[in-house]
Amino acid sequence: MEESPFQHTTKAASKPEPMEVKEEPQDAKTPKTSKKSMAITVEQIQEDKITELAVENWGPEAKRKGVPFRPEIVEQIYAKEMIASNFSTKRIMMLEFSRYLENYLWPHYSKNKTSKSHIMSIAAVINEKFRERVPSWEAFKSAPEDFSQLFRQVLELCLSPSALVYKETTVILIFLIHCFNSLEVDLIRDRVQRLVSLPIWINLLPGRREALFKNNPKYKKFFNAFKKRDAKLSPEELNTVQFERNFLARLIEKFYSILDSIPLKGHADYNKVHYCERFLELLIDTEAQLPTRRFVNTLLDDRHVVVRCKLSQLILRKEGKLFSQLLSMLESYAHFEIDDITGEALNMHDRIDIHYNRVNALQTVVFKHYPDLQSFAIKNVASVDSKQSLIKYFEPLSSEDLHTILAHLNYLPPLESDVSPYSKSFLMELLIWKHERMRSQQEAINEMPLYPTENIIWDENVVPSEFFSGEGCLALPKLNLQFLTLHDYLLRNFNLFRLESTYEIRQDIEDALTHLKPWKAEDGHCLFGGWARMAQPIHAFNVVEVAKPQLGENHPAQVRADVTVNLSVRQEVKHEWEGLRKHDVAFLITLRPDVPIGYRYNHTKPFIPQVGLTYVRGCEIEGLLDETGKLIEEGPEPKPEFFSDNRTYRVWLDPNQYQMDMTRTVNGEEDVYETFNVMMRRKPKENNFKAVLETIRDLMNTECVVPDWLHDLILGYGDPDSAHYSKMPNTKATLDWNDTFLSLEHLKSSYHQHKMEVEGEPEKQVPPYRLTFQENSQEGKRGLESDENKEGSKVVKAVPHIIPNRGPYPYNMPKKNSIQFTPTQIEAIRAGMQPGLTMVVGPPGTGKTDVAVQIISNIYHNFPSQRMLVVTHSNQALNQLFEKIMALDVDERHLLRLGHGEEALETEKDFSRYGRVNYVLAQRLELLQEVNRLQVSLDEMGDMSYTCETAGYFYIYQVLSRWEEFQIKIKPFMGQDEHMKKIQELFPFVKFFANAPQPLFRGKTFAENMNIAEGCFRHIKKIFTQLEEFRAFELLRSGSDRANYLLMKEAKIIAMTCTHAALKRRDLVTVGFQFDNIIMEESAQILEIETFIPLLLQNPKDGNNRLKRWIMIGDHHQLPPVIKNMAFQKFSNMEQSLFTRLVRLGVPTVDLDAQGRARASLANLYNWRYKKLGSLPHVLIRPEFRMANAGFQFEYQLIDVGDFNGMGESEPNPYFYQNLAEAEYVVAVFMYMRMIGYPGEQISILTTYNGQKHLIRDVIQQRCGGNPLIGRPHKVTTVDRYQGQQNNFILLSLVRTRAVGHLRDVRRLIVAMSRARLGLYVFARSSLFSNCFELTPAFNKLTSRPQVLHLLPNETYPTQRKLQEAPDESPIVITDMPQMAQFVYDFYNARVDDLKRHRGFLKANRLQAPPKKQVRSSDDS
Repeated sequence: MEESPFQHTTKAASKPEPMEVKEEPQDAKTPKTSKKSMAITVEQIQEDKITELAVENWGPEAKRKGVPFRPEIVEQIYAKEMIASNFSTKRIMMLEFSRYLENYLWPHYSKNKTSKSHIMSIAAVINEKFRERVPSWEAFKSAPEDFSQLFRQVLELCLSPSALVYKETTVILIFLIHCFNSLEVDLIRDRVQRLVSLPIWINLLPGRREALFKNNPKYKKFFNAFKKRDAKLSPEELNTVQFERNFLARLIEKFYSILDSIPLKGHADYNKVHYCERFLELLIDTEAQLPTRRFVNTLLDDRHVVVRCKLSQLILRKEGKLFSQLLSMLESYAHFEIDDITGEALNMHDRIDIHYNRVNALQTVVFKHYPDLQSFAIKNVASVDSKQSLIKYFEPLSSEDLHTILAHLNYLPPLESDVSPYSKSFLMELLIWKHERMRSQQEAINEMPLYPTENIIWDENVVPSEFFSGEGCLALPKLNLQFLTLHDYLLRNFNLFRLESTYEIRQDIEDALTHLKPWKAEDGHCLFGGWARMAQPIHAFNVVEVAKPQLGENHPAQVRADVTVNLSVRQEVKHEWEGLRKHDVAFLITLRPDVPIGYRYNHTKPFIPQVGLTYVRGCEIEGLLDETGKLIEEGPEPKPEFFSDNRTYRVWLDPNQYQMDMTRTVNGEEDVYETFNVMMRRKPKENNFKAVLETIRDLMNTECVVPDWLHDLILGYGDPDSAHYSKMPNTKATLDWNDTFLSLEHLKSSYHQHKMEVEGEPEKQVPPYRLTFQENSQEGKRGLESDENKEGSKVVKAVPHIIPNRGPYPYNMPKKNSIQFTPTQIEAIRAGMQPGLTMVVGPPGTGKTDVAVQIISNIYHNFPSQRMLVVTHSNQALNQLFEKIMALDVDERHLLRLGHGEEALETEKDFSRYGRVNYVLAQRLELLQEVNRLQVSLDEMGDMSYTCETAGYFYIYQVLSRWEEFQIKIKPFMGQDEHMKKIQELFPFVKFFANAPQPLFRGKTFAENMNIAEGCFRHIKKIFTQLEEFRAFELLRSGSDRANYLLMKEAKIIAMTCTHAALKRRDLVTVGFQFDNIIMEESAQILEIETFIPLLLQNPKDGNNRLKRWIMIGDHHQLPPVIKNMAFQKFSNMEQSLFTRLVRLGVPTVDLDAQGRARASLANLYNWRYKKLGSLPHVLIRPEFRMANAGFQFEYQLIDVGDFNGMGESEPNPYFYQNLAEAEYVVAVFMYMRMIGYPGEQISILTTYNGQKHLIRDVIQQRCGGNPLIGRPHKVTTVDRYQGQQNNFILLSLVRTRAVGHLRDVRRLIVAMSRARLGLYVFARSSLFSNCFELTPAFNKLTSRPQVLHLLPNETYPTQRKLQEAPDESPIVITDMPQMAQFVYDFYNARVDDLKRHRGFLKANRLQAPPKKQVRSSDDS
């Protein structure tokens, strides 16, 4: 992604004139778009003027008729719908929804004829596409030449002094921000690079430029080359390149003119403020990516952007809070610890050198020109680089002297008159900013409290609470494609993770405190009128220990306190409070309410004033104290009894926060720790944020060495396929493919494009094979451009080999894979076995888990000494993976499962750490009994089977010697079939194997029997090998030591969830955990930082990370990680997984291309989203896929659900969407399916909203939940929760009737459509969803069938009717929900009466009467 430093040449730029922009009315404000105003109803869409214009001019019908383009329509829409509405999101949303850009604006764009309104309309619609997170740049790819012209016109508008009003300039600025964040699009990157490449240095001060060229001579060479090239350009071309070079410098000048026009007091134009905020956002985004930062950072420094902003009047206004927060972000990037030229991170010594050189340069200038300041010039740097010192020495100087000093240092142009044009405050600020000693970012992070306080929790700029529409600008870091350094990567993720956790903490605090009902008592203290499960009033609080700071730190090493609460509450609540464990996080809160007793909390009013919240501080539980004040240790021992309801917790406070609070107290403020009156706890599952933050902070403080082959890729630079196995230096030429291939035909079909050379006789050419690939260097990159045409000669040499006999018992037979992998799956397995990064895109049902398990098994057999870490997003996926690993030829003593999810493993075996320790100890006893049996069978005396150690001596002196003697004796008869019986006569262990299937030697040749003898010895040898491995467990006595040994030495395949890895990194690193390979399932569902942390669960050895393979398996076309706060999800792009980011960067992927889950017709509803997704043969052959769905005419259908009693969707609480008609309809269809024989566990009901999930559960409870003849479905849940699961029949409710809502995210649609194997019935408002462009591929297929339900009630499950066969009866057509409900009611009663008559049923549950339509009387009309 790096750009060439030589783009264009330039001549000296004249100093840009200050810009002016049209003023707007005094009352110009940008109204905050409320959430309600954002939703558009179908009726509004149909009745709206925009829709009318769309139908007439750019709809499908108009395109077919060839309606000509009318520029006045663009003008009219721009004036009336955009300008008049102040760029209302609702209006632009409707234009975008109608495909205004694709069908009208862009096809009729012409560089010479296009008006300002046309260009502004394009920019506004693109901004809307980004806000809604739908593909934005696709339309322009058809005419890249025109796009370059459009981009030029946008830049000109951006600089125009009079063409636009402030709101319009902000719209253009946002368009530019989106361009700078889309560098992966070639079209955009080409344009943006011209604005940020080396020639922009023409705008630097000549002295500054020459100093830079002195340090980087190659840039001078490039720069001169540009100048020479300029001389050959035509005037028009020269004008273009000069415009691009000067653009950013001129834009900065325009920004200054707007910033300076905002007064300190009086009215401030909100549109000006928003422009300034957006401009800083643009600069931050530019600074945060190396390709755009490299030359721009110097320009911003030369123009003193940070200093000018710090001295602006906007900073001092209350409207300037967000501007100030953005400025501090920009300042941290301006000072970022990176070499802009090389892109290398600066270490501590580099930073000190740069700082010392700057101060030394200042001292040199002062020494030379200002003898009065000689005392400053000769002092050491550390004594003069503080702000106070600089003010002391330089404040007495005049503005002209300061200007002259800064000009000598090339920070300002030389002073040309007697008076400096700059104010003294500016000159001092600039001098200080350049020469003050800055705290390193590392120090700042280490001194930052990890718990949020009241100042951050309710700060809307960093933790937005309400619905974030995507319009505003926020002081949040963004996760885009690239990062400056690993420190930058960790820092952005640290801040986002911290703030996202803060959002959840705020919700918990608000929920708990409103239940407590704090009121102000008559004497002024806080009285609680309610109670809360998660919060209790504090009875006593004491700080009991403040430990001395550690060396080099200025905060206490630890601070401990005792908190007493009274638990006179229900027994189960008391049990929860007593169940608080070590390291659980709680919050201490101070409330000082001003509301009177009896006040009712109002959710519509601000929260803090109603409860009087004053302080919030976090703490970590150390433990509960007993009655004597001693800490109760965690463990199996019985807990002491308590004789009162008071419970005292010993807690750790945050030392950094305590230090800050105490400093404030010393300065005369209140002591926070004497005021707490509420303690709040949180649910354990949602309360792991502190451990994750500590892990990220630990990584920042560690020399966290990412392997060299991964480093640039993770930061987003370099060649995207650099870590592909075909580019790795340590690729293995020959590998054992073990049981991957089922037959020679399977092998040949997997590599049909290769020439196959198989060794040996035809009858011996059976698996397993060792394969050697001989091919040109281009082979293997299936994810890159297909190089099939230039394949040349590709040869696969296959050498069959026989797995050595493992013993005579049936359990000695190796378990084998039975799956016939497809060629693409084979390529994924091959890539996974080789070193490097393997990314497998696995669409629904394509066998992702089977591929992962086969890779694990093959690595296990090829590299027995290597250890594998298996990471997934959910416990469920980890357990599925584990169950499949156990079915393959992997010794279970090498398996280990960390975390709390192992309880759900569908096996009696316990794979947790202590479960494995118990297994090893039990296995040891069994093996020692076998040694005892062997000893008896050999007639040896003594107690050889007492310990692993004695067993080892017994093996060396008694067992091995007998085997060697047998080998010597049998040698003369080798290969002579007539002497077969000699083997049985001479074999020393015949008696030991008496319990094996007899006869022991049943071979027909000498070689066969000799093979059996060797197998028997291998069985014996394995017993002693295992005992040697278990010997450590005799020496280690404690459970934890044994568990750590198991983790460190014994286990070869260690599995955990990504959350467990993030929580326990410190512990794993402490015990010296090491691994060589990492496999990640569900990669596209894991947060960026939670994907990165598992790579670093081991400390580097000799400065190198031993990681050899990283296999990521996921599907970025399905749902991303769950982020609760919309602002972090949309503005910061926190939902982007590392897997998705690498796909965006162009890293090669293996795309699995055959699904085996669903009927082919159901797969057609989602396979359009993937490259070449077909179906496996069994989907067309197996009976369950060929048979129709009993009782339904179609295997899938979209059922159009109208309003019921005038009601479609409803919203009882914000964002809690429900649709009663759909809920009743879905449940009625479920009841119908149960009545004709469908098993309940084969039916799942899914919906796209939580509100509807609860409503459907209520309807089931009411209609059939307690009825034994019907019961409940397997699951009622949301689409998001059901990702990764499947069922035979899915009933799907889409809920919305006014706006498409979040189903417009195609990833959610893909998950929804791909959960069903045999039948999918979608209940929705057809007119709404079928008109949504993003959903058309699926909904075109759904709407091609009747949109009313077609039932065949005389069929029973399972039916004998084939899928394509016409039914014998004509179907019953159900037109709406009340008809279906009535039909089910009658059908059930008829069935029950039938059962009574024919089976003698005496009593059966009756159904409730179905819902009825309300008939409107003539009075109502």
